[in-house]
Amino acid sequence: MGALDEEHFDAELENRVKLGCLELGGEEEPDALAIQDAVKVLLQGLGEDVNREGLKKTPLRVAKAFLEGTRGYRQYVKDIVQGALFPEAGLDKEIGHAGGAGGLVIVRDLNLFSYCESCLLPFQVKCHVGYVPSGQRVVGLSKLSRVSDVFAKRLQDPQRLADEIASALQNGIKPAGVAVVLQCLHIQFPVSLTSNHEDWAKIQVTSGSGAFKDEKAGVWGDFLSLLKFRGINIHKSCTRESTGKSWCPSRSPLSSTTCSGLGSLNPGMVTAVTSIIRSLGEDPSRKELVGTPGHFVKWLMNFQNTNIPMKLNGCTIDKVDSLPNGEVNGEMEQLCSELNLPFWSQCEHHLLPFHGSVHIGYFHREGLSPSVKSLLQSIVHFYGFKLQVQERLTRQIAETVSSLLGGDVMVVVEAYHTCMISRGIEKFGSSTATIAVLGQFSTDSVARAKFLDSISEANGG
Repeated sequence: MGALDEEHFDAELENRVKLGCLELGGEEEPDALAIQDAVKVLLQGLGEDVNREGLKKTPLRVAKAFLEGTRGYRQYVKDIVQGALFPEAGLDKEIGHAGGAGGLVIVRDLNLFSYCESCLLPFQVKCHVGYVPSGQRVVGLSKLSRVSDVFAKRLQDPQRLADEIASALQNGIKPAGVAVVLQCLHIQFPVSLTSNHEDWAKIQVTSGSGAFKDEKAGVWGDFLSLLKFRGINIHKSCTRESTGKSWCPSRSPLSSTTCSGLGSLNPGMVTAVTSIIRSLGEDPSRKELVGTPGHFVKWLMNFQNTNIPMKLNGCTIDKVDSLPNGEVNGEMEQLCSELNLPFWSQCEHHLLPFHGSVHIGYFHREGLSPSVKSLLQSIVHFYGFKLQVQERLTRQIAETVSSLLGGDVMVVVEAYHTCMISRGIEKFGSSTATIAVLGQFSTDSVARAKFLDSISEANGG
């Protein structure tokens, strides 16, 4: 556990600027303009046509998402807590601790997101904040959430995020102590054919100030016990320091090995990402950010637009018209399905990841290859690793599978979109589902229902 040097925040707390998200008119904001220009360079580096429908407004959307997601650089704690401290009587020390003098206060399960300073990909944060009031005063509970969000909305590292929240609250409301626990979830980097939607980098970090500075202090036991009431089990042994692993997967040895196949990085793309970081209000030469442009470009290059033909079961085919192992000439026998095929993709509207599962239903016929699952996974993988929208991804998978398996196909894609949590409504836990039906499935409601029921049963529904 730890907290940053208080002097770092004393200066910040003295500076006051207008609180609130930067209002973006779009094309006229200088920072937004610089980011838009940089995004166009990135799209071109991916082999995309920046003028094609679907990408025309992507530079502006990405600029808004980045500026919204880093608005914390333009917010200050003093603006939030000033006027939000209220008098509240406490107990005499000889009697006990409560109210505005020594009573522990906790706000649990704050859903935040932040941009990882190592790779610029968003990561999810479950934040728990507690403090011990002093001076016969308490702070409005919503302010704990707002202060936490100020520091989350910056390029961050989990431990520094926890430290900054703790130190800012300690300096802003002058309590007897502040405790912060963060449970963070980061998309794995890089993704691969064998990845699935459970493949995350996870870490929990803690920070304490004042009464919480001592890890063995009894007040920490009270804090963690109150978290357990909600089924939140925090194990101090599971911090980053104890695991010895890098938080961001982009810094892992596996990432370096896998990404080496991408070849040398496009220097124009790296320069463009550096420009984005500078436009957000950060210093690209800060040691934690020096490698960030390269890491982000490596991620993007997984989704480059190429003319490489699809490879299915080791057979390269430019025109898909039959299975590699024989023609499909038999009669329909039974409804079959391949469920929970994992996929990863990149939203072409915001250049943010989305991921999930693909479920494919088809009718078994004589002569059908026994290696159907690997074939279908290859198709999912091929269309997933592009700049995409979920509706198009669903259609493309369905059309390709239909040409291979006889025309009667149903595809369901379930996905979690990072853009749903890192911009706009910031809705955690939301998911989307899309369906494509071809051939018999388009007219046979019984077959559709049976296939959908199989998905529910396979996932414990």
